[in-house]
Amino acid sequence: MLSGMNRLLLPLAAAPAAALAVWALAVPLAGTTLAVRSGDGTRTVGPVPVVVVSLLAVLAGWVLLIILERSAPRPRRVWTIIALPVLALSLAGPIGSAVGIGAALVLVLLHLVVGAVLLLGLVRR
Repeated sequence: MLSGMNRLLLPLAAAPAAALAVWALAVPLAGTTLAVRSGDGTRTVGPVPVVVVSLLAVLAGWVLLIILERSAPRPRRVWTIIALPVLALSLAGPIGSAVGIGAALVLVLLHLVVGAVLLLGLVRR
């Protein structure tokens, strides 16, 4: 079984790397304009927010898993049961705020890729 810190290292590296790969394929290579509505205007989503948000997602998932490991009888199962609806709810952001269908699809894909890394990386033994 992996220790808590070792279990964190793989998703901590893989989630931002996977998200950045999706961003790089979609934005500079495919030419998708990745923009979201923000207040009265729009903001372009660049590589830094992609990496930072994916890191925050990994850390939040890891903290929840640590708490559950100390308090729940089946922490990985409980974590997964919590993580799946959270991932589904997170899709509302890109769907509701993306500027254009291309941006919405890329943002949804970013959420799904980071979610998959978390689901596979944090709960494995």
